[in-house]
Amino acid sequence: MSQKPHSSASPPGSPVLPGSSRLPSLTGMRFVAAILVFVTHAAVAKLFADDSLNDVVVRYTSRAGYLGVGFFFVLSGFVLTWSAKAGDGPRRFYRRRLAKIYPNHFVTWLAGMLLMIWAGTAVTAGNTVPSLFLVQSWVPQLDVLAGTNGPSWSLSCELLFYLSFPLLHGLIRRIRPERLWMWVGIVIAAFVAVPLVAQLLPGSPDSPWQPVSWWRYWFVYFLPATRVLDFALGILMARVVMTGRWIGMKQLPALALLAAGYALMVFLPDAWGLVAPTALPIALLIAAAAVADTKGGRSPFATRPMIWLGEVSFAFYIVHFLVFQYGPMGLAATDSSAGRTWDTPGALGIMALTFALALFFGWLLYVLVERPAMRRFGRPRRRPEPAAGPAGSAGPAAPAGPASRQPVGADQR
Repeated sequence: MSQKPHSSASPPGSPVLPGSSRLPSLTGMRFVAAILVFVTHAAVAKLFADDSLNDVVVRYTSRAGYLGVGFFFVLSGFVLTWSAKAGDGPRRFYRRRLAKIYPNHFVTWLAGMLLMIWAGTAVTAGNTVPSLFLVQSWVPQLDVLAGTNGPSWSLSCELLFYLSFPLLHGLIRRIRPERLWMWVGIVIAAFVAVPLVAQLLPGSPDSPWQPVSWWRYWFVYFLPATRVLDFALGILMARVVMTGRWIGMKQLPALALLAAGYALMVFLPDAWGLVAPTALPIALLIAAAAVADTKGGRSPFATRPMIWLGEVSFAFYIVHFLVFQYGPMGLAATDSSAGRTWDTPGALGIMALTFALALFFGWLLYVLVERPAMRRFGRPRRRPEPAAGPAGSAGPAAPAGPASRQPVGADQR
C-alpha cells in the first residue's frame, strides 16, 4: 500500500512522502551556513587595529564556520535521502552530483592557481594536483589541504559522501523505524569518540587557527573518514521524518539547542569543541524545518530572497575565500601591506565590501557555470517520444508523480 502525501491535516508523527513536499526553508538556511563560514574567515584575519577587539571577535566567532560546515554535511545526507528516487542507479546519481560540484570547483581551482602565480606564490604538485582531484583532505599537510582554493577541502569530504551514499542509504533503509533513534544515539556517541581518539595523536605543532594541535585538528575536522558521521546523521534524520518517527520539536527549540551547542564549541578545550557539540542540534533543526515545510508553515528562511541566496550559496561559498585572499583584504599579499589592520569602521567596511564582491562573483559563477552545468549534465536525457497511435497521436502524457519532482533544497552541494 502506498503512503499518502503529508498535508497540514496529517496527524503528528505521520510518515512523509518526500516527493510531495518542497523544502524551501532548507534552501534558505544554506546561505546562513555560508555566511557563518564567511564570518569565521573574517574573524581569523584579525582586521581590527584594536587587538583586544580582535581577541574578542576571534574568541566568540572563529568557530561559527565550523557550525556552518557541519550544517552543510548533515544537510547533504538529509536532502540526498529525501530526494532519492526509486530506480535511480549509481551512474545517474554520481553524474548528477559531480555536475553540481565539480564545474564550480574546477573554475575556482584554476582561478586560484592563476592568482597564486600572479601573487608570486609557489605553485607545486602538492598544492595543486590533490585539490584538483578532490583528495586533498586525506593529506595532513596544510599546503596540500589548502590547495589553490582553501574551502574546496570540504568537497573532498562531499566526494566521499557521494561515493558512499548508495551503500549507506541502503543500510540505513534496512533499520526498523522504531530503532532509528537508537542509531542516532550511536552516531552521536561516535562524534564524541572521535576527539577522544584524537588524543592519541601528537600534541604539537599547533594549528594556525585554533588552540589545538594540527594533527588532532586535521583528524577531527578535515579527515573525510571522520566527517562521514555528519553525512550518516543526515541520512538517519531524514529516515526519522520519512517514517513518522519525528518527535515534534519545533524550529525555535532546535535553534535554542543549537545556540547552546555553539557555546560549548566556544568554551570546550582542544578538539572537543570542533564538531561534536553542534552535530545533534543541527540535525534536529534540519528535521524541524523540513517537517514545518511539509505542513506549509511560514518561515523566514523560505522567503524569495532567502531561497535565491540559498541557490547561490554554494557558488558564494566556493569563491569567497579567493576574494578574501586577493580582494580588498589582500590576505595573500607578499609585500608590506600583508597583515594590515583598520579602525573599527574601516574594518567593518572592508568586510562589507568583501562580502558584496564574494556574493557578486558567486552569482556570476552560479549563472555562468553551475546552472548551465546542471542543465547539461545533471538531468537525465529525455527518452524518445512513443510512436504515434492509430489516431495519429501519442496518447495523453503520463502525469508527473511524486518521484519526478525534486524538492527545493535537494541540490545542496
